[in-house]
Amino acid sequence: MELLDIPAVADELGDRFRAAGHTLYLVGGSVRDALLRRGGADLDFTTDARPERILEIVAGWADATWDTGIEFGTVGVRRGDDTLEITTFRADAYDRVGRKPLVRFGDSLEGDLVRRDFTVNAMAVEVHTAPGDRRFVDPYGGLAALAAGVLDTPAAPQESFADDPLRMLRAARFVSQLGFTPAARVTSAMSAMAGELTRITKERIQAEFSKLLLGAHPRRGIELLVDTGLAEYVVPEVPAMRLAIDEHMQHKDVYTHSLVVMEQAIEREEKPDLVLRLAALLHDVGKPPTRRKEPDGRVSFHHHEVVGAKMVRKRLRDLRYPKHVVDDVSQLVYLHLRFHGYGKGEWTDSAVRRYVADAGPLLDRLHALVRSDCTTRNRRRAAALQRSYDSLEDRIAELRKQEELDAIRPDLDGNAIMQILGIPPGPQVGRAYKHLLALRMENGPMSAEQAEAELRRWAAENL
Repeated sequence: MELLDIPAVADELGDRFRAAGHTLYLVGGSVRDALLRRGGADLDFTTDARPERILEIVAGWADATWDTGIEFGTVGVRRGDDTLEITTFRADAYDRVGRKPLVRFGDSLEGDLVRRDFTVNAMAVEVHTAPGDRRFVDPYGGLAALAAGVLDTPAAPQESFADDPLRMLRAARFVSQLGFTPAARVTSAMSAMAGELTRITKERIQAEFSKLLLGAHPRRGIELLVDTGLAEYVVPEVPAMRLAIDEHMQHKDVYTHSLVVMEQAIEREEKPDLVLRLAALLHDVGKPPTRRKEPDGRVSFHHHEVVGAKMVRKRLRDLRYPKHVVDDVSQLVYLHLRFHGYGKGEWTDSAVRRYVADAGPLLDRLHALVRSDCTTRNRRRAAALQRSYDSLEDRIAELRKQEELDAIRPDLDGNAIMQILGIPPGPQVGRAYKHLLALRMENGPMSAEQAEAELRRWAAENL
C-alpha cells in the first residue's frame, strides 16, 4: 500500500505473526493518521490470534508486555521507543445500559471493523515486510470519507451511538481535531439521541471535551455540540448564552461573541492552552442570569463576572476537572472585567499592583483573555482598547523594574511582626500582616525602619 508509510516496527511484528500462521493488521486511528501524514506515538493492531497466542508470538521480541486489557482481548507491547496495542478480532454486543461491551471475540476482520466508531477509523492494512503482498481493507468507504473530510459511521449511526453514546462526543472531537464535517445522518442521530449521554461518566465526558477544546478547530466542535443539543449534557451554560444580547445592543449574541473570543485567544497562544480556552469560552456565562433591562432601554449584566466565576467553578467541578484547572479558569473569569475603566486616568500604582497580585501566575493568560475580549467592529474603539492595555502592560513592566511585582508581600513577615510586637502566633499577627500588605499595595516598598514604625503605630491603635 504505497499511500501508507508503515513503521518498520509494524512490519517486523507482522512477520512474526505471519510466521506463526496468523495475520496482523494496522488498524483504526493508526491507519487514518498514517494516511493524513499525522504522526502518532502509539500503534494499534488487530489480529485473528487469541490473546494467549499473542503473548506467545511476542515473547522474546517485546521489551515489555502488559495484560491489563487482556479480558477485552488487548495485549500491550513495548519495543524500543514504540508502544503497541494488539487486539483480537472483536464481535462485541452491548447491553445499552452502560457503554462497556459484552466482549466476544470474532473470526473476521470485516466483522471487527463494522463495530468501530467511524468509517475513517474502520480501515486496516496487513503488515509484513513484503509490501506487494499487503492487503488494504476498507469495506465501509473510509478512504473516500477521509479524502472528502466526512465523518460517518460504518453501521447506522443510531445503532453505533446506542452501543456507545460517547461516540457522539468523539464525533465533535474529530470535527475539532481533523476539521471533518459530519454526515447528515450522523448529526440527525446526535440530535435525536443527545440524552443518551447520561449513560456516560463525567470523567469520560470531560476527557473528550478537553480533547475537543485542544483541537485545531474547537469552534466547529462547540457549534456541533450546541446545534445537536449535546452541549446541554456537557456545558449547558454555553447554549444558554444564545439568549443574551450584549450590553452594546450589537447584532451578535453572547454565545457568538464567546466563540470569537476563544478563537482570538487561541491566536495568542504559543501552544494549546486548556485553561485559556476554557476561560475564553466561559468568560461571559454569567450574563444570562444577570441580564437586566434598564429604564433607558439598554441591557446590563452587572456583576456577571462574579456570578460567572461561581458558575464556572460549579460546572468544572461537576465535570471532574482537576482543582488547579477549576481554580485557574474561575479566577480568570472573575478578573476578566477588572481592566475596564483603565485608560481614564484613575488607575494608581496601587491599582496596578493589585491587578498583578490578584492575577498572580495567571497574568499572561489574563493579558491574552482581556485583549481577546474585544470583538467590536468599531475600529476606533478597538484601537483605543488595545492602546489602553498597551499602556497598562507598560506600567506593569516599569513597576517590575522598580519592585518585586510578581511576589508582592508586606515589608515584614510574620516572624518579624511577632518579634517586634512581642506577641505569639494567632489572629493578631494575621491582622497586622494584612495591614502591612495593604500599605505595600498602596504605597510600594518601605524600608525596614519605615515598616517597623508603621507596625508600631498600627499596634498602638488596634491591639
